Amino acid sequence: MDLDFSAEQVEFREQVRTWLAEHAPKGERPTDFAAVRQFDLEWQRTQFEGGWAGIAWPVEYGGRGLSLLEQLIWFEEYARAGLPSMDANFVALNHAGPTLIARADDAQKARHLPPILRGEVIWCQGFSEPGAGSDLASLRTRAEVDGDHLVVTGQKIWTSHAHIADWQELLVRTDPDAPRHQGISWVICDMRSPGIDVRPIETMDGEQEFCEVFYDEVRIPMSNVVGAVNDGWSVAMSTLSFERGTAFTANQVALAVTVEKLIARAGKIPGPSGSGTALGDEEIARRLATARAEVAAMRAMTYLGVSRSARDGSPGAEGSIVKLYYAETEKKVSRLAMDLAGLAGLEMTTRFDGDGWSGKYLQSYASSIGGGTSEIQRNIIGDRVLGLPR
Repeated sequence: MDLDFSAEQVEFREQVRTWLAEHAPKGERPTDFAAVRQFDLEWQRTQFEGGWAGIAWPVEYGGRGLSLLEQLIWFEEYARAGLPSMDANFVALNHAGPTLIARADDAQKARHLPPILRGEVIWCQGFSEPGAGSDLASLRTRAEVDGDHLVVTGQKIWTSHAHIADWQELLVRTDPDAPRHQGISWVICDMRSPGIDVRPIETMDGEQEFCEVFYDEVRIPMSNVVGAVNDGWSVAMSTLSFERGTAFTANQVALAVTVEKLIARAGKIPGPSGSGTALGDEEIARRLATARAEVAAMRAMTYLGVSRSARDGSPGAEGSIVKLYYAETEKKVSRLAMDLAGLAGLEMTTRFDGDGWSGKYLQSYASSIGGGTSEIQRNIIGDRVLGLPR
């Protein structure tokens, strides 16, 4: 097995690094959500016009048609440049788009994929419900067939960027009498449809990215069903495989960069005993070394997953290993950062250029919830990877 990058891939990395250095957005990303929408869409448009949108997407829909390895290189350099990986385009680029490529019909692909890459639309995800979060098969939002439309009634929660989204990947129950994992459909929902009510939720880190979405007899054309009616569970598993596979690569690289910053910082601040630096403290040095080793192991697992995806055509259940490992590692690294910062770390900020890291620490707990809780990931690993009895 050749684990080295080819000369062409090394050149591709240099091209990515150079282009990002010359074209990355200047200044801070805004916090007002109307401004966030404009900022993120303009940045996506810049990538498209520069030929860097949809690295591994089909050429006929605006992508470059390259391999997942080139996409991985793009994610790595993007993270090293310090650019936001979890922006308002995340669902469109990493959930909806890949799912449509894998499962949608030609008309759905032609309509929805190019606008995503051109930076014209924002997507959100309508999966979780108050009584069906990680237990997704328990969803109750229902859709009744009425001629050539589905009529949707119900509620979704924890829907990121729903208040600025144009489209939604929505899971609904179309056959209430079918077994739990059947009778579900994956549909494309126009967020401007009559009967949709979006309400932002303020989280403990002070952000209002998440929303509740209520549906009161919302009419969705049957032509918006991806795959087949009542086959949505299969389509949803494709979506979650992409989310748990390569989608968080940039976050992983950013976490590795954070660990290196913590090591540098520990070499400059006093240790807990009051003598020497924090890096000279045996326990802190052990935790930092462990963190560096764990992010390196996570990168190796991601490379393995990309290789398997390139061979098999889509991510497998192994993505849950990466998802679980990333969530737990991010929490440990954020806790380590807080311990290094001491009392000054209680300042509410997500920036690393000071002592205040409490916002980042609180936010880290979302990693073990979003995209399926760590408990659910362990169940998936035991069932589908290890073959353990239920």
